[in-house]
Amino acid sequence: MKVFRLAPLAALLLCTGLSAAPLTSGLDKAGFDPASRPQDDLFRAANGRWVDTTEIPADKADYGTFIQLRDKSDKEVRAIVDELIAKPQAAGSVEQKIAAFYGAYIDTAAIDKAGMKPVKELLAGIDAIKTRRDLATWMGQAQGAMDTPVNLWVMADFKEPTINRALTWQGGLGMPDRDYYLKNDERLAKARVAYERYLSTLARLSGDKNPSATAKQVLALERRIAAAHWDKVENRNPVKLYNPMSPAELAKTAPGIDWAAFLGAAGIGGIERLSVSQPSATMAIAKLLGEVPLPELKRYLKLRALDENAAVLPKAFRDARFAFRGTALTGAKEDMPRWQKGIAEVNGALGEALGQVYVARHFPPAYKARMQELVANLMKAYGDSIDGLSWMTPATKAQAKTKLSKYMTKIGYPDTWRDYSALVVKEGDALGNRARSARFEWDRLAAKAGKPVDRSEWAMTPQTVNAYYNPSLNEIVFPAAILQPPFFDMGADDAVNYGAIGAVIGHEISHGFDDQGSQFDGDGKLSNWWSDEDRKAFEALGAKLIAQYESYEPLPGKHLNGKLTLGENIADLSGLQIAYKAYKLSLAGKEAPVIDGYTGEQRFFLGWSQAWREKAREERILQLITIDPHSPPKFRANGAAVNHDGFHSAFGTQAGDGMFKPGSERIRIW
Repeated sequence: MKVFRLAPLAALLLCTGLSAAPLTSGLDKAGFDPASRPQDDLFRAANGRWVDTTEIPADKADYGTFIQLRDKSDKEVRAIVDELIAKPQAAGSVEQKIAAFYGAYIDTAAIDKAGMKPVKELLAGIDAIKTRRDLATWMGQAQGAMDTPVNLWVMADFKEPTINRALTWQGGLGMPDRDYYLKNDERLAKARVAYERYLSTLARLSGDKNPSATAKQVLALERRIAAAHWDKVENRNPVKLYNPMSPAELAKTAPGIDWAAFLGAAGIGGIERLSVSQPSATMAIAKLLGEVPLPELKRYLKLRALDENAAVLPKAFRDARFAFRGTALTGAKEDMPRWQKGIAEVNGALGEALGQVYVARHFPPAYKARMQELVANLMKAYGDSIDGLSWMTPATKAQAKTKLSKYMTKIGYPDTWRDYSALVVKEGDALGNRARSARFEWDRLAAKAGKPVDRSEWAMTPQTVNAYYNPSLNEIVFPAAILQPPFFDMGADDAVNYGAIGAVIGHEISHGFDDQGSQFDGDGKLSNWWSDEDRKAFEALGAKLIAQYESYEPLPGKHLNGKLTLGENIADLSGLQIAYKAYKLSLAGKEAPVIDGYTGEQRFFLGWSQAWREKAREERILQLITIDPHSPPKFRANGAAVNHDGFHSAFGTQAGDGMFKPGSERIRIW
């Protein structure tokens, strides 16, 4: 086997213009808990003092690495926007649009003064619904602007990944998930009470003469919609989600909606076929929309529209929305600063235009070059790992290697930037700007239906602190904003960088081989490239991981949903394994230096744990364990490490230690 050597990060100091100062460990030891041993609790050892001494800011539901980096990115983007606002911009230029969009959003005095006038047209459109065809037309026109009981999207066809196809997706709920409506749980019941109160407030503020009755009626209707929804676990099965049919077949399958009017108003009336993602839910929701009296449906749509747009309505609406969506659902004590919400809005509307300036200022070319090298190293380590699998047969290994060889990697920012010339932005029109930008984006998306997939497009802006894997394109994507400490530190020792950004790279690579991604081949096609024997062995390993995570209890009486979090847990486990192998290979047989009292192997795992530093309010934890496919950070840090032979070797765990796990019981997937 050919041995390769990963260039140490120190070699890039000459490329970046940084001084050749001694490498730091990259560890924030001030946040460590000296009373906790990694052998007992790796998360606590690396983060305990920070957790104990850090107060969650009043405007936050959770706080930690990702939120801190998001705040940093928002401040950097705000500086760009403020500069644009400070001087006149050419009319119709993208710079003028950014300044006008942001300026209108943050001008709450003007929003308050305008009162209900800006939203009258939207509400009048709902009032004008007289027939079921009108209802379908209104829902079609609302695509992209707000969530409706049936939503549309356009993306690569699961079976023909080079062609974009439209698909349906269940929707129409004002609370985060069907469980909030249906589960007999004290915490969720409190959320339902708060939601009904919020609906009543929206109705009253809009002039409804019987707001309490309207709120109860809308909540009851949403509960019926929720009962039809597939749950989060069902929605992780791409085979069940892929149900192609013609519009005519859909009309026969799900009567109750005028599908021709719906698709036509959405701008995709000429499509030959689409995929119905949750057929039983679509049929049940269509039946509801065909039977529920129109006046009741119109009241429901009005409250949904007011909720969706409350941020750009007068103060009473904004306060009511925060009381529910902020305090009741997440536990936040104060609303996010208006400037920061404005940055989120303008990022959503004109994000790539801002991203172009962001990367010029905050993402040196050497960072992209180093990331390309790291990704290549992790990919090589992943291939070697596949070769060494004991549970997979040679034929399936060959298929896995073929898929790995076809990965596309995107780092930092897109090569081609989006054109916003057709987007109309007006001074002082916060609600109108929001509606036009939503429709602009939807029209761009709808125009793709039936056309070839553009593999150069990005689903995130460069200033987004995140990363993703897209199974239909078989690509891994790392926006610029995540490529900074504590994930990626050009001045730090290799060990922590491999434990942090290396594990993130490995995580995204691994998504192509988790319980979902593994159902797509190297060309992005939904295809079974596994032998029955290998799939059975893979599922048996997954069952062990499900059981492990379902033993975790982030809130009293609330355990993690191991099936919901399985894909992310596989990616965490496998990504950490691959990153460690890549780190060890980078040493080329040499011993890593001891820095800050830790060996290289120990720094690797402490860097991994440090990357997941976070704490959250109880309401937010409840929300996340209900809807989020990721495990809470503490369990991500410990849950992957406890299965890692390298962790046990690095810290010399023994029977009786909190994180000791016998070698025979450790779960090893990729």
